[in-house]
Amino acid sequence: MKLTSNFSKSEFDCKSGADMPQEVLNNIQKLANQLQIIRNKVGVPIKINSGYRSPDYNDNVVKGAKNSQHKLGKASDIVIEGYTPDEVADLIEELIESGDILQGGLGRYNTFTHYDIRKVKARWNFKK
Repeated sequence: MKLTSNFSKSEFDCKSGADMPQEVLNNIQKLANQLQIIRNKVGVPIKINSGYRSPDYNDNVVKGAKNSQHKLGKASDIVIEGYTPDEVADLIEELIESGDILQGGLGRYNTFTHYDIRKVKARWNFKK
């Protein structure tokens, strides 16, 4: 199922194979729309390392945050070829500040960048 010109639902599916509830799919669509704006800006593919996570998968397999936006379908952990995770985070910050994409969570990690559409500003740095 195509969500945008460059993103498909399968890229956001839970790695456990758990079904995606409709309300989660609605959020994934909104998230994909934001990622498409980033994709259009960079002109290269964006790899989704993690999109939707079922509560069981998030809590028991990934050991993710209790209130993880991934469980709501509002978060993605991404990698952009040719960009460091910090460069991706800086770009997302610029796009949020310019009003081009939605405000939300932005997390810096060693090998990926977390972006979510929670509507409120949240920032963290888990780089080692």
